[in-house]
Amino acid sequence: MARPTSKHELLKECKASRRRVLELIDALPPHKREAEFAFDDRDRCVRDVLVHLHVWHLLLLAWEHANTHGDGASFLPDGYTWNSYAPMNVAFRDAHAHTSLDRALELYGESYDRVIAMIESHTDGELFTKKHYPWTGSTSLGAYCVSSTSSHDEWALKKLRRHARA
Repeated sequence: MARPTSKHELLKECKASRRRVLELIDALPPHKREAEFAFDDRDRCVRDVLVHLHVWHLLLLAWEHANTHGDGASFLPDGYTWNSYAPMNVAFRDAHAHTSLDRALELYGESYDRVIAMIESHTDGELFTKKHYPWTGSTSLGAYCVSSTSSHDEWALKKLRRHARA
């Protein structure tokens, strides 16, 4: 699907991509859901992928909330840049090393619901007008939402499909 350019398209694609992630996980045999990936990757299992999606939802939510309330926050936590955030993803994965798959699914669902509510609270103009908010730089809030939701889900689906085939 083409990258969403309206609130309606964004919500539709968020829901569709999440559904595809959950359907793929549900289709995995129970042993595959819990198994480590057979390929070398930063994320070692289904849980790690779900935690990754969840944490990126939280980054989006915290950034949007802080900035819409005048607190001027960066998207990435202190100490990370867009050129150096790989260790951040490893730290998030490691922080959830003892999170169960069931809990990771709950976390993903909870943060997804919060992201949908945040998107619904904005107008099309607020979401998709470039530079509408000064804190989005040269892009739009909607572009960040796409990156943290449906695009990230598509990234996850590639890993999960590879795991399913292994």
